Amino acid sequence: MIVATGSGDLLSGDALAVFVSRPQVVCINTAAFGILHPLRVVRQSFFTVILTVFKLLSRLPLPLLHLLGAIFGLLALLRGRHARLLRDNLAQAGMQGQVSLIAVAAGLGQGVVELAAIWLRPLATVTGWVRQVDGLEHVEAAQAAGKGVVLLTPHLGCWELAGIWYGAQFPMTALYRPPKQPWAHALMKGGRERGHIVTVPPDRSGVKALLSAIKRGEAAFILPDQSTRDGVFAPFFGRSVAFPVLPYRLANSTGAAVLLLCCERLSWGRGYRLRISRIDPLPKDDAAAAAWVHARIEARIRALPAQYLWSYRIFRQHGKTAPDDPAWTDWAA
Repeated sequence: MIVATGSGDLLSGDALAVFVSRPQVVCINTAAFGILHPLRVVRQSFFTVILTVFKLLSRLPLPLLHLLGAIFGLLALLRGRHARLLRDNLAQAGMQGQVSLIAVAAGLGQGVVELAAIWLRPLATVTGWVRQVDGLEHVEAAQAAGKGVVLLTPHLGCWELAGIWYGAQFPMTALYRPPKQPWAHALMKGGRERGHIVTVPPDRSGVKALLSAIKRGEAAFILPDQSTRDGVFAPFFGRSVAFPVLPYRLANSTGAAVLLLCCERLSWGRGYRLRISRIDPLPKDDAAAAAWVHARIEARIRALPAQYLWSYRIFRQHGKTAPDDPAWTDWAA
């Protein structure tokens, strides 16, 4: 598949992986023959086509991008596996009667296609698409109090633009796992590391970088609604889901302000609306904090159900109860 990013990335790779697959490449050593294996040529050609398509899409106006994205998303329903996954997730969340499969598919397609412009257009152009910002006073209050910020952005609306907009205004550190494909890494990293954004790997060094950013009075950007093998279980749409504990331990150990950041996609390609709400203080217990945060995330999703990433396997179970997060315990002692 084209992109597969790990926990804590600004953008979960599931959004792209839903639609685009790459040819499987058989690794054959042809160096002795002094030739380039044909399958490698095919793969390189495929990547070149994808990059060209992204560059062409990035030049289109936002209303046309969202129209094409909606069509793209509807066509993706022809993949039976994809359609079944969406239906299954909506059913498990009890949302079948709240939002249509067509609306969800159209929203997913818009989320993929708009990435071309968000990553490749000038930063001022992209951030200018945010037509309204609600709750900016919460960021200003944290800065006035000398507090860092734990910025929680769920997979709702255009979460990629949410991080880019914030990082264009204020210093921000975000976890990022590079994709395997060098061209995809260059595209994603170049689109994200603009303004005041710094990306760090999702390992012990990255967690230390997040902590340092908070202590400097800056923001740590985290995607909280990711199912993980190392976390705590909390209710989410009536199901028990394992979520990472890192954001809650960062917040409770530093006294940082905890802000929920959501970027709503406006209709007819009119742009975006950014909503910032303060949801701290958090409970000290990790499971209670996860339940507190995800109750508020669920409320946001219910208000915009067609813009959530329902293609993500959020309800998968890992058979664990509540283990400690190794990324935290390795260095916190």
